[in-house]
Amino acid sequence: MLARGWSWRHGGRRAQAVAGLDLEVEPGERVLLLGPSGSGKSTLLAGLVGVLPEGDAEDGESAGELLVGGAPAGARRGRAGLVLQDPESQVVLARVGDDVAFGPENLEVPREEIWPRVRAALDAVGLDVPLDHPTAALSGGQKQRLALAGVLAMRPGLVLLDEPTANLDPAGVVEVRDAVVRALDATGATLVVVEHRVAVWADVVDRVVVLGRPGDEGGDGAAVVADGPPEQVLAAHGDDLAARGVWVPPRFRTRPLVPAWRAPTPGEDLLAARELACARPGGPVAVRSADLVLPAASCTALTGANGAGKTTLALTLAGLLEPVGGAVVATGALADGLGPSPWRWRSRDLLRRVGTVFQDPEHQLVAATVEDELSHGPRLLGRPEEEVRRRTAELLERLRLTALARAHPFTLSGGEKRRLSVATALATGPRAVVLDEPTFGQDALTWAELVELLRELVDGGAALLAVTHDADLVEALGARTHHLEPPDPAVPLAPRGDPPPPRGLARWRGRR
Repeated sequence: MLARGWSWRHGGRRAQAVAGLDLEVEPGERVLLLGPSGSGKSTLLAGLVGVLPEGDAEDGESAGELLVGGAPAGARRGRAGLVLQDPESQVVLARVGDDVAFGPENLEVPREEIWPRVRAALDAVGLDVPLDHPTAALSGGQKQRLALAGVLAMRPGLVLLDEPTANLDPAGVVEVRDAVVRALDATGATLVVVEHRVAVWADVVDRVVVLGRPGDEGGDGAAVVADGPPEQVLAAHGDDLAARGVWVPPRFRTRPLVPAWRAPTPGEDLLAARELACARPGGPVAVRSADLVLPAASCTALTGANGAGKTTLALTLAGLLEPVGGAVVATGALADGLGPSPWRWRSRDLLRRVGTVFQDPEHQLVAATVEDELSHGPRLLGRPEEEVRRRTAELLERLRLTALARAHPFTLSGGEKRRLSVATALATGPRAVVLDEPTFGQDALTWAELVELLRELVDGGAALLAVTHDADLVEALGARTHHLEPPDPAVPLAPRGDPPPPRGLARWRGRR
């Protein structure tokens, strides 16, 4: 691949996402692409695979050259394969096997070759489900494996991965990385991988390229600020890269990511799960019996392997899903006269009491600008306009979104969308906050700023529940951990004290 003075500006944005990039990657090279959130990494990958919109200035504008195999990027189908930052947006069919087969079928791979490729790709990424398993029933981490399997089945010459391990459990990170390496060894394909955390890929790539964020000192748009073998780049530029937001391993930097913090003494219980069983609408039981308490002025981390039901449990605790069995109980301090069951509350009442950050940021974006997105919740609650403007400006500044205030939320990078989704949940001042992978897609600087903001919430008396695979976040927040194991499908649902379900879970859900 070759970029010569390549630039890209999203429609409706003044600033360029990528500005004047000059970069060459030789066939067979394995490159780790680093840089702070908003430095144009995802935009470059989208350009290389040919999925950036083409048209007038309202769609986006490019300049310079971006070539793959000597031809304009995207000119030849199947030459490059991309795993997007949001794997859910890459799911196209209802069954796992069909979804993985979709790419090879479109490339007109002979039918007798497709299904062996599909099975080999699923085995390689460790997605152990039947070929007819519904894609809608996969967890976020499993969808990430599915997206990677779909790309590997195509066998492209250029493999492009955008945060491919961000939502995976620790064992899954290693499994997926090793699957990529095996595929590259077998095919000789070129790799460009975007990942904030250097340690995951440093030992398996030949080269590290660091891009600068627009406006950074020493960096202009997507200008390359460091380039070379991993050990050499990190040893020579460790502290500088850390200051730019790169997740440099501790031995290459001298400063801690966040200062030490003493967590407050937890207060009264605000929210509790009692023998709670929960499921997505129309889906199988994800959690069979959870007992969990969220006190004021505390943080609890919900951990476990992909598919253990963490997201479903979090959404049920947040009042967005009805329990299948057991109960979610809000205390008087949180309920404030509404009754103990959050899922029965009106949306407006839930908004002022429990803030929720979804695993996919785009699922909670409703406005046409970042600024309007942040002010939407407080205005719904009838807060004074002066207070709304002050709080919006404060959150924009704290989470490095001020320059994007008038941008459309869907044009933000994945990390920027994540910070916006966290900010929208906090804008209404809830007493309890449920966050699903709150640090996904963050560079080291924005991660530290999110940690400081969450610490302030705990200091102020809020109860936090964070679904996370981020061990650094758990440590920085002094979080208690509640570990989930995947349910045994052979064990029927039978909440303690109740009779077995009558002929099927659907009827059981309807019981009172």
